[in-house]
Order: sequence, then structure tokens, then C-alpha cells
Amino acid sequence: MKEELLQEEKGYLSGPLSRLNELKFAINVFWEMIKGYRALHFVGPCITVFGSARFKEDHQYYSLAYETGKKLSAVGFTVMTGGGPGLMEATNKGAKEHGGKSVGCNIVLPFEQYPNPYLDHWVNIKYFFVRKVFLVKYSIGFVVLPGGWGTMDELFEALTLIQTKKIENFPLVLLGVSYYQPMMDFMNKMIEQGTISAEDMDYVFMTDSVDDAIKHIEHYALKRFKKTVRYKRLRFLGE
Repeated sequence: MKEELLQEEKGYLSGPLSRLNELKFAINVFWEMIKGYRALHFVGPCITVFGSARFKEDHQYYSLAYETGKKLSAVGFTVMTGGGPGLMEATNKGAKEHGGKSVGCNIVLPFEQYPNPYLDHWVNIKYFFVRKVFLVKYSIGFVVLPGGWGTMDELFEALTLIQTKKIENFPLVLLGVSYYQPMMDFMNKMIEQGTISAEDMDYVFMTDSVDDAIKHIEHYALKRFKKTVRYKRLRFLGE
């Protein structure tokens, strides 16, 4: 099934298709959106935590992610991750084992990714771009732990949305100074070259302290948290 999905995506991204196939893909995307809305409509407001799927329980970053999930849930946030193994699992585990709400938005891949066992609610999404909509839509802040291509993709998309004012008062914490310092140095070079503005970095906060990360998120996310509308479930819709 996953291999078939991969071939479908490769086919779609290979260039123009017949009108019927383009319509079919658009309908598939529509249903993925509806599935996500139904699964995640009542879970927030969330703090979304990104990080690698590859770190195991014996790694220091796994412990850091666990502590992040634990302390985010302690101050009342729903913890959302990409739903998979590694640091995502550790974060969900920290929230789940300390009485917090734990949510995942899992991407369907032919390898590596599967829903971890510490999720109260989750949804499996076929397409990366649909998944990223939900990770932002139901979140009022990001914590970015060490990760690879996927984590960097999510990080820079969030920064782009902040820079272009698509989202506002949206705190973004980089957790792991030794891992992210070279990237911060490069961002400062971008400021020097004028490709980004100094104020674009106002919401980026780098630390090794989970407690400092929580304080930063609370400071910037409080207004968004208070303004978040809570909707009631409608039984006739099966909610």
C-alpha cells in the first residue's frame, strides 16, 4: 500500500497529467484535508514539537524530548508531533505519562515512519504539504529539536510563515544549542547580507533549557491561547 502511494506521488510530481488524473489527485487531497479536520478539530491549542525519527531511547536528545513533552503538558498545552518514532515518540511519551494530551499527525511513508504508541489522537496523512498545514493550523508555537531534512523543512516553512506575517505572535524554540549554533551563525550571515531582516529573528529562541523554552512559549503564545475558539462537538456529524 505504501509503495503504491509512493508511486502515485512520483507520478503526480513528474509533470502534467491527464485532466482526469489531475482531478483525481485534487479529490484525494480534499479528502485528506477533511480527514485531518475531523481528527484534529478539537485537540488544540497545541504546541508542535519537531525532531528526528532516528534517535533511540539511549540518546541524550531522546531524554530532552521526553522532558519537553512532560513540561509542555504540565502548563496545559496539548503536545502535537509528527506522530512517528524517535524524538516524536519521546515527546508524546513525556506528555502521555504525565497526564497531558498527546497528538500525532503522521506521514505515510514506505519506511521509518509509523504512529508511536503514546498518542491519544492521531491521523495518518499521505501528503507532506497537507500534513504541514495541520501542524501549523492547530498550533500556537513550535519547539524544534535536532533533526534532519524533514525537521529543517518544517523549521524553515515556519520561519517563512512568521516572516511573511501569515502567522503572528508565534514563538519558535530551537532546543539544542550545540546542534543549532552553526545554523544560527548562518542566519546571522543572512542578516549581514540583507537576505533576511534582523527582526525576522525576534521569535527564534535557542536554548538547552526546557524550562526556558516553556517560559518563552508562554510569553509569546499567551495571547493566541486566550483567543483560540473552542468549538462544541456535533453528534449528528459523528464527532
